[in-house]
Amino acid sequence: MCKSNEWNFCGNLIQRLGDDACLVDAADGRTVSGRGLSNSIVGFAAQFLSAGLKPGDRILIVCGLTSSSTLAYLGAMYSGIVPVLLDERALAITGAATFTKAGAKAVWTTQKFPWAWAAENSFPQIHGNCGPYGSVDLEPKPCTEDDLAVLMPTSGSSGAPRLVKVTHGNLKANTEAIIRSQQLGAQERAMLIMPVSYCFGASVVHTHLYQGGGVVFDSRFLFPDKVLRAIDSYGCTTFAGVPAVYNILLRRSNLRSFSLPSLRRFLQAGGALAPEAVGEMCNSYPSAEFFVMYGQTEATARISSFCASRFPEKLGSAGLPLDNLHIRIVNEDGQELPKGQTGEIQVRGPSVCSGYLDEPESTASKFCEGWLRTGDFACLDDDGYIWIKGRTEEFIKTRGLRVSVGEVEAKVAAIPGVYECAALGVAHTEAGEALALFIVPEADADGVVETVRNALPPQWTCSSIRLVAELPRTENGKIARSRLRTLA
Repeated sequence: MCKSNEWNFCGNLIQRLGDDACLVDAADGRTVSGRGLSNSIVGFAAQFLSAGLKPGDRILIVCGLTSSSTLAYLGAMYSGIVPVLLDERALAITGAATFTKAGAKAVWTTQKFPWAWAAENSFPQIHGNCGPYGSVDLEPKPCTEDDLAVLMPTSGSSGAPRLVKVTHGNLKANTEAIIRSQQLGAQERAMLIMPVSYCFGASVVHTHLYQGGGVVFDSRFLFPDKVLRAIDSYGCTTFAGVPAVYNILLRRSNLRSFSLPSLRRFLQAGGALAPEAVGEMCNSYPSAEFFVMYGQTEATARISSFCASRFPEKLGSAGLPLDNLHIRIVNEDGQELPKGQTGEIQVRGPSVCSGYLDEPESTASKFCEGWLRTGDFACLDDDGYIWIKGRTEEFIKTRGLRVSVGEVEAKVAAIPGVYECAALGVAHTEAGEALALFIVPEADADGVVETVRNALPPQWTCSSIRLVAELPRTENGKIARSRLRTLA
């Protein structure tokens, strides 16, 4: 059996795996468990090294809802090779840009690589599953807590995402704090319907395997009842989802007809879920705890956690910060505000990352003297609970994806028939937030609304498009978004 290493996160994780540890693909029942799970992770590590990669090199891991992409991710980390995670749905759009930006030297996918940009470059293209490969005595690459473990994409929707530099120390600190906050025990098994390329999905994998448990992957949430049946048949103790997932369960599934006796907890992150929906979930399954969580990729994953089932009087809050993080609320001058006053949330602690890859200006703006500037606005109550009031206008979060408002406005403004565009995020029942677009059309631009709708990427949920004669502006010429929000 391979030896542990003080700071190689995956090396430590493997040491904690027992006979009950497993990864399962619910769609076909394929299972890797116990010693086979450890050997498969080490096998992927050996395969990558045998392909000519060296510790410190970067490999693009194309992530789907499969156990194999998780094994490849963990195997790369174990070997000291830095995985660069990318959702397989974004590969055709952002794969080339992400590969180049990361300086990757290889790509791993579940199948052969069909994209033209890969054929034009001479680098290893590794695909498929991997059983035990080479020596299972391969030891984890020694590292320090500050060594880079993974390049995690921010949850952007198009273009090359920013890549957050997550260290082995970040992963260990955040994983252990989440385990404490959720009181995760042994023999836990999570149902996961999001890939590890999303920091929420990765955190569920990390925490449950770290406790010696398992993860069941299910890509069939288009038919939510199938996932609910899988939760029951595999004895899952945890279910994780973004707000849209819970809205779908409440409105478009037979949720209440499933008893789900094994389920101990629901996890929700990735945006705001209406308190009414949280309460409805709690009432539907009173034996399972419902955790509302707040986080950012730049803080590895979770920042705060709130168990709505235990403290219904705090329903609507984002809970308390994890026990190894410190939070403050500051005004525009960076001065800390007293409880009850609203300002920007800033976070400090061992899970706050060091910055973005090769983006010094963005890093300096987001990370300042050890504090992560979240861009979210909130206040603290007398008990220290976080009550989020809104976020900066730079981004909205729809169906768990962070969408740049500037990116939306630039894309729409480039559409024929559009003279100018402004975008806002507005509340949406299923998506959490959706786009509201205000468009100044060019003269004689017939059918511009339909043209814009057809041109928007499908992952951008748009609730309304309104044609206006002009956009309201402030005295200094900026778009007066507060006036637009009144209209929206």
